[in-house]
Amino acid sequence: MMRLAFKMHLNEGQKEEYKKRHDEIWPELKTLLKDAGVSEYSIFLDEETNTLFAFQKVSNKGGSQDLGQTEIVKKWWDFMADIMKTNPDNSPVTIPLEEVFYME
Repeated sequence: MMRLAFKMHLNEGQKEEYKKRHDEIWPELKTLLKDAGVSEYSIFLDEETNTLFAFQKVSNKGGSQDLGQTEIVKKWWDFMADIMKTNPDNSPVTIPLEEVFYME
């Protein structure tokens, strides 16, 4: 099992909308993530900087950000593009984070 972490940026004033959309995550997207080996996925918000911190446990080397070729993920990216910083293809701008400590 691997642990992945990355950060993203939420647009100002979009906390409630971001939370609402994730509270109502599409069942087919959740199934895709689980089928791809993502067993845990948490996202935290630093409200001072609007930085989102994401953490995933994955059973292979790739995480959610490696599913961008699927139609459902492309639709999710399009759905989320108005409330967060994105790349030209509407994928969220993500910055991988290096794990420097882990305690089991």
